[in-house]
Amino acid sequence: MRRAAIAALLLGGCAVTPPPAATPGAVPMVAAVAETDPVDTAADAADDPAIWRNRRNPADSLVIGTDKQAGIHVYALSGKRLSFTPAARLNNVDLREIGGRVIAAASDRADEAQAHVALFTLDTVAKKLVPMGRFPVGPGEAYGMCLWTRARDKALFGFVVMKDGRIDQVAIDTRGATPTVRTVRSMKVGTQAEGCVVDDRTGTLYVAEEDVGLWRFAADPAAPVTGTAIARVDGTTLVADAEGLALAPSGRSGGYLVVSSQGDNAYTLYRLPGVTYAGRFRIGGGMIDGTSETDGVDLMLGDFGPGLRHGLFVAQDGDNAPETQNFKFVAWDAVRRALKLR
Repeated sequence: MRRAAIAALLLGGCAVTPPPAATPGAVPMVAAVAETDPVDTAADAADDPAIWRNRRNPADSLVIGTDKQAGIHVYALSGKRLSFTPAARLNNVDLREIGGRVIAAASDRADEAQAHVALFTLDTVAKKLVPMGRFPVGPGEAYGMCLWTRARDKALFGFVVMKDGRIDQVAIDTRGATPTVRTVRSMKVGTQAEGCVVDDRTGTLYVAEEDVGLWRFAADPAAPVTGTAIARVDGTTLVADAEGLALAPSGRSGGYLVVSSQGDNAYTLYRLPGVTYAGRFRIGGGMIDGTSETDGVDLMLGDFGPGLRHGLFVAQDGDNAPETQNFKFVAWDAVRRALKLR
């Protein structure tokens, strides 16, 4: 389905043992309400999205998404591309509002021997990303990226997940004329990892080790660097690769952790804070084609205007044939109904 139809739709601890695996046909299917314009480059290109919600005018919110071959895009909720900022080999991206600005940070893997973070400000009026520079982090190939705002002092931190499983935490200071990015500690999982997300409420970092499962770490730089395994790749509820992570927070510590179960084109939910299995869904079955082999995801609760009153879920689509890859938009209410969530 293309632009006119999209617009019409928008207007109208340790892992707990999972339950017996459902057959593939029993996994609920949730239809996308919109899809972005395809990225300009072919093959493995689109990767990771991040959402900015416009509190004053929710329908004017924005989604940014990386094309890891060329740069980074800004999209409207209709899926229309509004702007593009060239940048070499950006992989994952996240954003936070801090100091009156919207700061976006992306893992920059242009130099596979020396990881970098690329920083941008999101101009929400012009609807474009303005580069602030790229900053060295440490040795290795930058892969995953997520941000955390510490509650007590609003300090901004980033977590750069290296392809070999090392996780470098950086302190990001954008108050001066030139931003500073300083590595403050390192953590490690055993094998290749990428997806990560931080729960700002609890200061908890979640990381997806692709062929193994999910880990959590304390996000504060003064905390121990040892992680706790919380969910495993078991081939039924979570199928390798475990990729993008996103949060649907509720209350002080509740809600859901969502992970891309890339190996079987699904998305797995875990109920917080105990990280207990809560169900799975796939995207498809509507007028827009479904998703497969999803890398990055993002989720934000709140009002995004007609059809998206309680939240927006965005997923990269690894096979958007006959066009190049893109991102699909799903109403969070549709996921809740499909999985009968509280």
